[in-house]
Amino acid sequence: MKSNGRVTGGKESFRLVGSGWEGELDTAMHLAHDRLRIICPFIKLKVVERLLERGSPGSIEVLTRFDTLAFAEGVSDAEAMGLLLEHGAKIRGIQNLHAKVYHFGLERVIVTSANLTRAALRSNHEFGFVADDPEVLDRCTSYFEELWVKAGDDLTAERVEGWKEKVYRYRLRGAPPHPSGLGDEGKNIGLPYVDRPVVSTYETGFRSFIKFFGDAGNRADRSLLVRDEVARAGCHWACTYPRGKRPRQVEDGSVVFMGRLVRNQPDIFIFGRAIGLAHQPGRDDASPGEIKRREWKLRWPHYVRVHHAEFIDGVIGGGASLNEMMKELESKAFMSTWRNAKAGEGNANPRRAYMRRAEVELTLEGYQWLSERLDDAFMEHGKLPDAVLAKLDWPE
Repeated sequence: MKSNGRVTGGKESFRLVGSGWEGELDTAMHLAHDRLRIICPFIKLKVVERLLERGSPGSIEVLTRFDTLAFAEGVSDAEAMGLLLEHGAKIRGIQNLHAKVYHFGLERVIVTSANLTRAALRSNHEFGFVADDPEVLDRCTSYFEELWVKAGDDLTAERVEGWKEKVYRYRLRGAPPHPSGLGDEGKNIGLPYVDRPVVSTYETGFRSFIKFFGDAGNRADRSLLVRDEVARAGCHWACTYPRGKRPRQVEDGSVVFMGRLVRNQPDIFIFGRAIGLAHQPGRDDASPGEIKRREWKLRWPHYVRVHHAEFIDGVIGGGASLNEMMKELESKAFMSTWRNAKAGEGNANPRRAYMRRAEVELTLEGYQWLSERLDDAFMEHGKLPDAVLAKLDWPE
């Protein structure tokens, strides 16, 4: 008998679920069970940490993708694999895996569209079911075991460390188009494999900044082509900062929007975005070769390296207007003005907050506003093609 998405027959045995997946997993982890079995293509570290805080199963077996490109793009985490191994998990990889099944011993099974990522569990529209029914549990067990015996060898900690090194080097280079040496290293069990996951790298949850290009004496025309500005600035892999002012705020994973000062009705237009890496002195200072290529780096020698940069394929004036954002959000645009407005003291005027600054930190509202407007610009003008980016200079 079925009622309100539930199948009944003495006890609740089958329940359809369209939201609250994080809570469903938390509840299931608290159940008494000896074995946890997971089938999930993309797994993030923070979600694994949360799961392991909620329960300690006697054994853990995981089927996932060993996709180093997905690790490099932040879709999944090699660190999550390492943490699972530290807790005694056995992990095997399968190419083209898409199923998501979470099997909690003899107690419960969850089948859902949700990967083990915070976006999937908290904000995405995901659908599936929770079941205690023995027949459903048995069928899910059979499905897991059929895949398990076909999968490759058990993952080792040494292999995870090798992946982390690959990802590190790829991101240091700015994540250039057409990556070599990255892809799915799982077992091919006979289904076709598509080697590039179609997933957005830009998720909320990280700090975000606007990095400014130009100054009051160096404003560009709105008709300047974005591709020319990118080639001039080298911002496809590094944003530069003035000598003696090392950037300290940007963290690994921060989203960095790029804005160019323009003349005639002065404004700043956001023309691209990327993911930042925390500044490390020495590694992130302009080399003699880089200064020879761009002499102005003698005065702007410090870097925040970025990766997975994307830019408007058009003119600077086609980007998102900072003036419009400040007019709409006012003090809620930047973290500094938001804090001052909340405290009732200090500068709460966003137009004064970024003066003589190389960057400014955004609030969540500012991040969302710019993300939406920049996505609109991408829809209207397109993004600089990989073929164009590939011709630019990239670091070794």
